[in-house]
Amino acid sequence: MLQEKVIVGAGTRYPLDGLLTLPAGASSPVPAVVLVHGSGSSDKDERIGGLTPFKDIAEGLAKRGIASLRYDKRSFAHGFKMLRDKTLTITVKEETVDDAILATEILKGDLRINPDAVFIVGHSMGAMLAPRIDAEGGNYRGLILMAGTPRRLEEVVVEQGREALSEMNPLLRLLAKGQVQRTAELFSGLYELSDEEAKLKKTGGGTTLYYFKEMGEHAASDYLAVSKKPMLIMQGENDFQVNVDRDFAAYKHLLGDRPNVTFKLYKGLNHAFVPSLGKGIVQAKKEYAVERHIGDEVVDDIARWIENVVA
Repeated sequence: MLQEKVIVGAGTRYPLDGLLTLPAGASSPVPAVVLVHGSGSSDKDERIGGLTPFKDIAEGLAKRGIASLRYDKRSFAHGFKMLRDKTLTITVKEETVDDAILATEILKGDLRINPDAVFIVGHSMGAMLAPRIDAEGGNYRGLILMAGTPRRLEEVVVEQGREALSEMNPLLRLLAKGQVQRTAELFSGLYELSDEEAKLKKTGGGTTLYYFKEMGEHAASDYLAVSKKPMLIMQGENDFQVNVDRDFAAYKHLLGDRPNVTFKLYKGLNHAFVPSLGKGIVQAKKEYAVERHIGDEVVDDIARWIENVVA
C-alpha cells in the first residue's frame, strides 16, 4: 500500500489536506473511490470517537487493488473562516459538493487511476449528496451509498429528536420535549419561505434554514429517479441515525426494481459499520467512543461490487 499527500482545491480559498491511497505493485491503472463525509466537521479519516471509517475503507480497498482519495472536510479545515465570510451563506454545495468534485478531478487526472472506473463512496449525509455530486460534475462509474437516506435532511433531524425523547428518562424528556417541538415548528413551511427569508433564520451555530432549503430543493430522490448508474446501497441493522424500516426501505421503494442496484444490510453493525454496542442516539458518544474497525465483510462487498461493475 502506498500513501501520498495531496491538496484538494489547491489555489482556492479553501485548500484541503488529502491522502491518496494506492495499491502496492499495480502494473496498470486501477479503479478508485472518492470518500465523502457525513454531516458535521470531519477530518480525512472521518474520525468520530475511537472510530476511523474512511481510514478503514481506504486501507482495506488498497489491499484489494482499489485506490481511494480522502480529505479533510471544508468545515473541519476552514470552519471559522467560512463563518467569518459575510458574503457566504453556507450550503452543502460549498461545504461538500464542490470539494468532492475537485477530489474526483484529481483521481481522474492521475495516470495510475483508471478514469473510467472512479466511484463515489458517500457515508451518511455524504450518501444523501452522492447522486447530486454525480450529476453536478462527479460523473462516476457508480455510486456506493453507506447509511444514507433518499428523504430530506430536516425530516431525519426531526425524527432523530423524537427518537432521542423516547430514550430519555421522564425528567430529561420533559426538559427536551419543547426543544424538539420548536425544531419541528422551525422546519414547518420551509419551502414556502423565500431564499432571503430562509437565510435570516438560524437553526444553530452558523447554519440557517437556507442550508436545509437549498439541500431539500436538490433532493436525493429526484436525482435517484433519473440516474441510470449502478448503485450499492449499504446499511447496518443497528443504525440509530438512519432507520432500516424508513430509510433503507425508502431506497428499496425507489430503486428495488433496477437490476443494477444492489442492497446490503449488515446484522449487528451500526451507522459507522462497526459492531454495535447497543447504545441509542442519546448515548451516541458512548457508542462511538470504543475503538473498532470496519470488518472484511463490508470492504469485501465494496471491492467485489466495484470489480463486477468494471468487468
